[in-house]
Amino acid sequence: MRVLAWLWFLMVLLMGCKGDVQTSPNVIVIMADDLGYETIAANGGSSYATPAIDEMARQGVRFEHCYSQPLCTPSRVKIMTGIYNVRNYVRFGILDTNQTTFGHLFRDAGYSTCIIGKWQLGKATNSPEQAGFDEHCLWQVTEGRIDSVGRDTRFSRPVLQTNGRLEAFGGEQDFGPSIVRDFGIDFMERAVAADQPFLLYYPMILTHCPFSPTPDSPEWLTDDTTVLDYKGHAHYFEDMMSYTDRIVGSINDKLEELGIADNTLVLFTGDNGTDVPVVSLHEGREVAGAKGTSTDAGTRVPLIIKATGKVEQGIVCRDLVDFSDVLPTICDFAAIEVPTNLEIDGRSFLAQLQGKAGNPRDWIYNWYSRNGQEDKARVFVRNRRYKLYSAGEFYDVAEDALEAHPLSLDALPAEAEKARVMFQDVLDQYADRRGENLENFNASGQ
Repeated sequence: MRVLAWLWFLMVLLMGCKGDVQTSPNVIVIMADDLGYETIAANGGSSYATPAIDEMARQGVRFEHCYSQPLCTPSRVKIMTGIYNVRNYVRFGILDTNQTTFGHLFRDAGYSTCIIGKWQLGKATNSPEQAGFDEHCLWQVTEGRIDSVGRDTRFSRPVLQTNGRLEAFGGEQDFGPSIVRDFGIDFMERAVAADQPFLLYYPMILTHCPFSPTPDSPEWLTDDTTVLDYKGHAHYFEDMMSYTDRIVGSINDKLEELGIADNTLVLFTGDNGTDVPVVSLHEGREVAGAKGTSTDAGTRVPLIIKATGKVEQGIVCRDLVDFSDVLPTICDFAAIEVPTNLEIDGRSFLAQLQGKAGNPRDWIYNWYSRNGQEDKARVFVRNRRYKLYSAGEFYDVAEDALEAHPLSLDALPAEAEKARVMFQDVLDQYADRRGENLENFNASGQ
């Protein structure tokens, strides 16, 4: 009897040790392509049904003032490094290989790391690995946007690179967003089976143009001509929104199935504003997509975060969030220290996720130049209400979202003048910092 008791004790002890192997939380960062704040129903949008994303908001924290860069590559560099573009952005389609990303930090902390979706950050076959990811399934690594006959290769009959191997999918049901999602789910399943914490970064292929049918569209097998046109047909944007929501839902469902929903943070955002042909209804007014511009419609993006039992549920946060804040926040959540020598610009907002006051921002700084030329940069500092450009234009964006009427600096109310002075000080702080984190940098960005 005593022997059986000891055997039982040892079994319980071993089971406990096994259960402790994967105590570190998992992190999933999902970033839709060309998806502005106004498109999500939970944010007040009424043009599209987004039940899965809305459910994330009910289960977590929804932010009303998250701001990206105006365009994809600048946003991707910023969110992955936690550093303002002024200091480490090279040019469109490039991530400087000397940069430290959240992929590196999580991998160095013992996590399995994977990136799926859209790359567009360097054409070397091993560039995803260089950026800190053990595995990948990506569109647009070594290959360009179109094939030899001019077809866009991200949606129907996609061309993808999986762990360094290029593959062209030719089946009638092959859809790029579904294929990369399935790879990500397989990665999650393998990590759980190995009791291995993971970071899954999913810069989505959707909802970027060409606006095209999805497998849920009636025209899926009958209208493939849209991928021969860069923009496609904007009326398919609604179908693409629906499929985006479906993918987000399937990832959250998989977490429940794997039994890890209570140990996984899921972050959903967009890389910049909605594309120009798309007009959506938000709180009763039309919002025209403004991707590529520095207005609210070009830079205000959804941000919804859930982590069952680890963040508050059903909370709406009005604090300012900058894309540089994502890296320190997910590292904070996973108890991964960000080396001080990185000198990141972001700050963690984990406390706000937990319902605490935290250390909210007074301002957001934005330096944007598509190809890195300093003389073409659009630079501004803002808070929820006011916005100051380096050229001197000052706006009340709460009342003038399109920035059509700059305020006269000669007769500013006290609140506005206080903000303007603070913003100018920030602009001055960063005025001479162009390229300081880039090796072999020259001012042309070439």
